[in-house]
Amino acid sequence: MLGVINLDKPVGPTSHDMVALVRRLSGLRRIGHAGTLDPLASGVLPILVGRATRLSEELTGGSKRYRATIRLGYRSLTDDAEGPIEPVEAAVPDDAAIRVAAAEFVGTFDQLPPAFSARKRAGQVAHRAARSGHPLDLPSRSVTVSSLEIDAITRGTASAEVDIDLRCGPGTYVRSIARDLGERLGCGAYLAALERTEAAGMNVSDGLSPTALERLAAAGRLAEAIRPLADVLALTKVVVDRPTAERFLHGQTAPVSNQRAGRVAVLHAGTVLGIGELSEGTLRPHKVLVDEVEA
Repeated sequence: MLGVINLDKPVGPTSHDMVALVRRLSGLRRIGHAGTLDPLASGVLPILVGRATRLSEELTGGSKRYRATIRLGYRSLTDDAEGPIEPVEAAVPDDAAIRVAAAEFVGTFDQLPPAFSARKRAGQVAHRAARSGHPLDLPSRSVTVSSLEIDAITRGTASAEVDIDLRCGPGTYVRSIARDLGERLGCGAYLAALERTEAAGMNVSDGLSPTALERLAAAGRLAEAIRPLADVLALTKVVVDRPTAERFLHGQTAPVSNQRAGRVAVLHAGTVLGIGELSEGTLRPHKVLVDEVEA
């Protein structure tokens, strides 16, 4: 088995829980995922099957799309609904001010990760250090938000919920956007709900729930859930002939007619052989996924 499963993760389990599920259903140890979803988040979790685990970097690094609900009028220690959560004694601004502040997050900017995150520093994991009472001093990093649309603003007595549709680049924390929006508005905010609707070229509308995967496995049809790598890799695809394919699989360079430069997906007979580096008409193997060229 080799490919990617578009798993629609429910709220509750961790991303590792979903990896463990697919390991159990498939009988394979080599299972991974591309792009962690927190337990309180749902949506597209690309599950990597077989040697596709070697492509975690390529599948994690693309753009993503989220639906999120930001609750104004409160602050959360974790920047999400896990909390603890406390009210803020400041009025929530009007809808116009919320829309203006939200629009300021579109573009490329430096973002401070949540204290309770999987980021590491000096060998320590941020969320573990924070739970022990010694949060890490995490550096900010550059992130890109290509669009942020407000779908609805629903007001409560001393709060408001803002539903957004967000497109962003890799490494963006939606929790941080929620937190920082609250700071800009002066009323506090946290991420109340999050669903990843697009990632690695896959959409949540086509995703399979854990229950659906279990049913396919029980019927001996789990392979039907695995999408070919060619369908999800966003890299430029270079199709090679059999002699070039054999050289690639043996770790040898080969001349090609494609004059592009950079990392590419290498295909033969519809199968992704791996990832290569192109430079001045020469193809060099970078990651090889299969052992031999199919007859």
